[in-house]
Amino acid sequence: MINRTALIKLRAWKTSKNRHPLILRGARQVGKTTIINEFGKEFDSYLYFNLEVAADKALLESELPLDAVINLLYAARGMSKCGETLIFIDEIQNSPKTIALLRFFYERRPDLYVVAAGSLLENVVDVKTSFPVGRVDFMPIRPCSFCEFMQALSQQHLMDLMAEPAYAAPFHNELLHQFNQYCIVGGMPEVVQEYVDTQDVVALDHIFSRLIRAYIDDVDKYANTKKVAEAVRFIINYGWSQAGAVITMGNFLSSGYNSREIGEAFRLLQKAMLLELAYPTTSTQLPLIPEMQRMPKLLWFDTGLVNYNSKVRQEIIGARDILDVWKGRIGEQIVGQELLAINNDINETRMFWTRGRGESGAEIDFLRIVDSTVVPIEVKAGHNSHLRSLHSFVDLSDDCRLAVRVWSGQYQVDEQKSAGKGKRFRLVNLPFYMLWNIDNIIRQEFSRL
Repeated sequence: MINRTALIKLRAWKTSKNRHPLILRGARQVGKTTIINEFGKEFDSYLYFNLEVAADKALLESELPLDAVINLLYAARGMSKCGETLIFIDEIQNSPKTIALLRFFYERRPDLYVVAAGSLLENVVDVKTSFPVGRVDFMPIRPCSFCEFMQALSQQHLMDLMAEPAYAAPFHNELLHQFNQYCIVGGMPEVVQEYVDTQDVVALDHIFSRLIRAYIDDVDKYANTKKVAEAVRFIINYGWSQAGAVITMGNFLSSGYNSREIGEAFRLLQKAMLLELAYPTTSTQLPLIPEMQRMPKLLWFDTGLVNYNSKVRQEIIGARDILDVWKGRIGEQIVGQELLAINNDINETRMFWTRGRGESGAEIDFLRIVDSTVVPIEVKAGHNSHLRSLHSFVDLSDDCRLAVRVWSGQYQVDEQKSAGKGKRFRLVNLPFYMLWNIDNIIRQEFSRL
């Protein structure tokens, strides 16, 4: 099994004094069940129930008192009560009644450890489910990060070097090669494991194809109307080509669907955690408020699926620099994916910056908040003098003293002056393979200012 960092969060949840039942959220096949099966080994008793199985669903929907239901759960798995018990309820979206039951686990049986998972949970919540607000915690499970990919390849020693960025310099080419492979393979656990076993990119195709088929087959569970269902299918079939791009809703990709239909389809897919629509802000300081009326940037949940479905994988394999592919959009997509994977926060979103309406064009790929400070992030090749949008951001900001450029070059830090007002700032040139450590690197550089 791939050693997922989500296990660290799960162990922290287990020891929390104010522990609530935990709901895992994530797209299908990102490894939710596998992670909990592994976590279950750390308990004296582990009870697994899948609510796509009629018998399991009937047990949890029983009209008996909670304690009697719990006795039935132990009996159904041939176990007796002893020590710490983890109860895992998989595919909980199939039973609104069981979702409501979670509050009673919290209120009446805090001795039990209860985890649930459901890929389409957000869509169930929207149809008047009695949801236990304030009685449950949430945790996202996303595709494997680059760190997890490297661990699966038995390359953890290379990642350990980067606790001090300067140590990575002699291994730059090897690390960059591995990151490029990660861009091709992506982070879906089954795909990563197949690549580890075969080292053959073409051998991954049948898994990618099966995943896409499963997402399309789920369309009827997402959509309430035939027209929106058709729009969802269209996006799943063709929308991958717009990864990292700012999109227009109306007539998306000349589909003929209006902005309402496409907007609803995107919202449904976002709830299923297959993608995110990242909106711009014109602010350079906190609070950052997304401007929802402006055009969003489309970021899919897995770059491997993007490459497979957009048919650009061969282009990446032959590229010297992933920033040469799709005018840099694959680089922007993978940076967005890595930024989302850093802290496993269910509320984490991505945002980019643009100048206000009527002003000269300028755009920053991402903004990241580190210790209440806004840090602009550009995904760019070339020399520092070409970062015109970043210089505009610094000029407009009251307190931006540090910025990040993600690139394929080696790690280096430059002292800069903005092109307009001559404001001094420090530019961290960060290799793609160090993205997982970006927050710590930013903190280190702030301490040196």
